[in-house]
Amino acid sequence: MANKGIKVTTKRLYLLVLFMFGFGFAMVPIYDVLCDVTGLNGKTGRLSVGEASTNTIDQDRMVTVEFDTNTNDKLPWSFAAKEYKLRVHPGEVSEAVFVVKNKTDRAIVGQAIPSVAPPQASLFFNKTECFCFTEQTLKAHEEREMKVRFVVDSKLPEKIETMTLSYTFFLATGTDEVTKL
Repeated sequence: MANKGIKVTTKRLYLLVLFMFGFGFAMVPIYDVLCDVTGLNGKTGRLSVGEASTNTIDQDRMVTVEFDTNTNDKLPWSFAAKEYKLRVHPGEVSEAVFVVKNKTDRAIVGQAIPSVAPPQASLFFNKTECFCFTEQTLKAHEEREMKVRFVVDSKLPEKIETMTLSYTFFLATGTDEVTKL
């Protein structure tokens, strides 16, 4: 009898482990959908240039977009916005310029990850062009200007007057630190 109880418990624990593994595997797409719907994690939208040009511009309103730049400890780059903030009309296409520099004697591949705060604002922040869409390779001591073109949707709630676009550059995943160019 005790042997049968051990077998039943073992099967239940095995099924629990399988369920937990499957749930963990499914969490990534579920999390992405949740972020897209709610604006959690500051994920921004993406627009084509054509879509951006059809927006209605709210000439009576100004929104401040602040820029925050960071680099991960493993990436020896300097990274800064040319302007700390911009005042934009919701609906208009705006552009910000960032300067990045590789401070080493070797080429390195980096990837910028964006986020927007407050989280609700990310639902109304769309980019038409961004250096964060692709990995960036900088040669030894190379300095480069990079642009982001964006639109703050004119449907942004009135209570949001300031938003922060933050980028963190990381060493690109799947690459080693040194790249041969």
